[in-house]
Amino acid sequence: MDCTFLIIPGYGDSGPDHWQSLWQRQDPRFRRVEQRDWWNPVCEEWVDTLEQAVAASGPHTVLVAHSLGCGLVAHWAAQTRQRIRAAMLVAPPDPEGPAAELNIQGFVPVPDLPLAFPSLVVASSDDPYGSLEHAHGAATRWGSRWHNIGARGHINSESGLGDWPEGWALLQSLLE
Repeated sequence: MDCTFLIIPGYGDSGPDHWQSLWQRQDPRFRRVEQRDWWNPVCEEWVDTLEQAVAASGPHTVLVAHSLGCGLVAHWAAQTRQRIRAAMLVAPPDPEGPAAELNIQGFVPVPDLPLAFPSLVVASSDDPYGSLEHAHGAATRWGSRWHNIGARGHINSESGLGDWPEGWALLQSLLE
């Protein structure tokens, strides 16, 4: 895979045991998009940060988003002129569901336009931050491929995935 991978964590960043962090440590092609404030996300600011990161990494960029990062990608895609290779969107939360209790600003409504690049939404059947129906609906609206990995919580470090080999295989399938 000849590309740059941008890790896009969600609310609170991804800790050291999160699969995103493990992938980043294992492969130098993975770079994290660092937000100024992980605990008080402002959509417009996060979009600007992502725009700068994509501009720096070029058209062979693959976005690897988790949780609120999925909504960020949708907001970014609705207004960017940048081209990317693909995006894997894991565990998109429902910003009007339990995630609404978090201090997130400007993420609602999530754009429901088809994405201009190949994408894959990966969801869990027991995600506390978004139902399977919500994630499947997002995949449909975004024109994304869809994959349900079963009962794996929020697909984060608490899910016990380690470096998540199944996720790596899904990412590779997106790029074939």
